Amino acid sequence: MRYLPAERLYLWLLTDPARPRAVGELRLIRSNRGVSLRYLPQWLQHGFSLSEDLPLIEQEFLPTQKSTAAGAVDDARPDRWGERVVGFIDKPSRLSLLEYLYFAGDDRFGALGVSTSAEQYLPRRFGPLPSLEESDRIDELVRKVRENEPVPPELRRLISAGAAMGGARPKALLDINGEQWMIKFRDGEPADTPLIEHATMTLARKAEIRTASTTAIRLTQGHAVAIKRFDRDATARRHCLSAAVALRAAGEPFGYPELAQLLRRNGVAQGDRYVADMRELFRRMVFNILMDNTDDHEKNHALIVTGEQRYQLSPAYDVLPSGRALGFQQMRVGEQEADSTLDNALSMSALFCLKKDDAAREVRMIARVVSGWREHFHKCGVTAGDIERYAQQIDRPFLKDQRQSTRAKSQHQ
Repeated sequence: MRYLPAERLYLWLLTDPARPRAVGELRLIRSNRGVSLRYLPQWLQHGFSLSEDLPLIEQEFLPTQKSTAAGAVDDARPDRWGERVVGFIDKPSRLSLLEYLYFAGDDRFGALGVSTSAEQYLPRRFGPLPSLEESDRIDELVRKVRENEPVPPELRRLISAGAAMGGARPKALLDINGEQWMIKFRDGEPADTPLIEHATMTLARKAEIRTASTTAIRLTQGHAVAIKRFDRDATARRHCLSAAVALRAAGEPFGYPELAQLLRRNGVAQGDRYVADMRELFRRMVFNILMDNTDDHEKNHALIVTGEQRYQLSPAYDVLPSGRALGFQQMRVGEQEADSTLDNALSMSALFCLKKDDAAREVRMIARVVSGWREHFHKCGVTAGDIERYAQQIDRPFLKDQRQSTRAKSQHQ
């Protein structure tokens, strides 16, 4: 069925894809180029609040910022790469946020779906996902999109499903042994950034950070990195919120301490899971500082929403050195705002449910792990040239002195 520009679409929940549930009506708001949500009567009776700023009341929820969707719906939209693919491959006659939500298709982040009908779930579908063996072909299609070369119609499904996933880097979705993985490609950088991402994610695991599973995929030229989707569990889908949506819904600034406190309020109490999540968030913050990952913005952190509508910190993803030596993070770190210093990270450690001594131990452990980054990258197959390229940032005095100072304090205790 050909899609025609519409003023309304319908939001569905697909935690159980075999039993999709209609949630609400999505409407194009021309005045701010956004999309609103109004819950359907049956969802008001038997559903739940999708995010804190979308309570279960009879009301049209308007987007609070230009070119966004209301509350949790904003996480269902494609990002820069996805918008580029939709505009280039599908060429809809109108390119509003409503079109982007529809053309993102059925495999988007989380458990929300977009349909042309409120009575039955009628999403945009692409057919079977490509296999691992088709990675090189997808890489070539990525190049075609980037260089505005035509993509044969019979190959469009290989790249279109990836439009649903966030971020600016070229990507697609793969079926690997019956499970969904996202595959990310180089975007014209001189370094083999997909292999760098795999190396950094596996290094993070040594620092006791839960990361999404990754595997490096050898291509004809360089590598891609495949990341297992944490918002999928066998045939089920998990409702997730980015930190951007969750913090905005709670009326909080974008910051690590604020995200930790959101976990304290809304996290899983059973087994003190929220405490473990708060402390791990502290580890991630320190690791990002020491690895010069200054692209740690609020969309690069996510929360999994349980059936009881409690929050769990998702596995870490999109973790790699930014290579820009900014000296500040994208989210607030501590009393000195976003400054990339360990003193700043320690300044508000109590908000991560850590006593001063415990926080200092966490920092020393992470500093030891990061000090071995060169050897780890080499074992992962990163070239000497790329290691030296990133060493200019990771081992610059600003960060290296912080690592060594922390280790020196440990040796004297």
